[in-house]
Amino acid sequence: MNDHYEECKHTSEKNVPIGWSTLSYSNETHVPVPEEPNSDSWQTVYFKRDKSRFTDLDGITVPLEIRRPDISIDFAGEQLYDVEDTLRYLNRREKKIATYWGEGPATKQWTPIIDKLIDTYKISAPRAGRILAAVHSGLNDAFIISWYFKFKWDIARPNQLNQELESFLDTPRHPSYPSGHATVAGTAEILLSYFFESEKDKLKDLAEECAMSRLYAGVHFPIDNSEGLRLGRHIGRLIVKQLEKQYDADGSKVDLRITEFKDANLIPPPYKQAIPFNREKDD
Repeated sequence: MNDHYEECKHTSEKNVPIGWSTLSYSNETHVPVPEEPNSDSWQTVYFKRDKSRFTDLDGITVPLEIRRPDISIDFAGEQLYDVEDTLRYLNRREKKIATYWGEGPATKQWTPIIDKLIDTYKISAPRAGRILAAVHSGLNDAFIISWYFKFKWDIARPNQLNQELESFLDTPRHPSYPSGHATVAGTAEILLSYFFESEKDKLKDLAEECAMSRLYAGVHFPIDNSEGLRLGRHIGRLIVKQLEKQYDADGSKVDLRITEFKDANLIPPPYKQAIPFNREKDD
């Protein structure tokens, strides 16, 4: 379908009483100050912007895969209940997962994963640079596209629809739908699976855990995460199509997809950051 860019123009078209930009967070008296609200206008690497649409580098419109947040998604009912229920029964393991993936920006946990893959498979210096550039450029685009949809649809956060809700982690200062962490995770999964095909199952598990962590944190609805993951994976597949078009001076494809399995150590447990993250403490 090509209706992914259609606006939900009125609150009556969404199962939310009011938008993110007009509600305070729980225990606050003012509406939140948005984090980087203009980042959706920043330069993308693998896409171009044509007003309210994204195109590939050849100027062909790409209908991005994400469900419009219309009345078929019950944010203030079923979705909110799932968040409340998750927080009510949150266990130690889920808290560890939420904390691990929630420390720092959504790129923080993926960059060490790239380095581990490069080291495990003894990638040459030029190819290591290419992999790092391709993946990080893709994550840049994933952030920009997810921010576009966030501020376009202005979906409120769980702790705005339930003013008594206490999230496990602090709620970020931007709209809820879709999840930026989930979008970035989906893109990272697809791009890294392109280069390291033999590790695709573990990469999929990591992406899905990252997305689920935002529900455990109490800062996203389940649909934010599932649709963010879907969007991110689609972004990744579109980028792979661009990478596959690139050839070297001998007419050979630049990228050599790795099929040998060396079982890189990628899984987070015991959930310690590769680079420590220091949270700001209240005075």
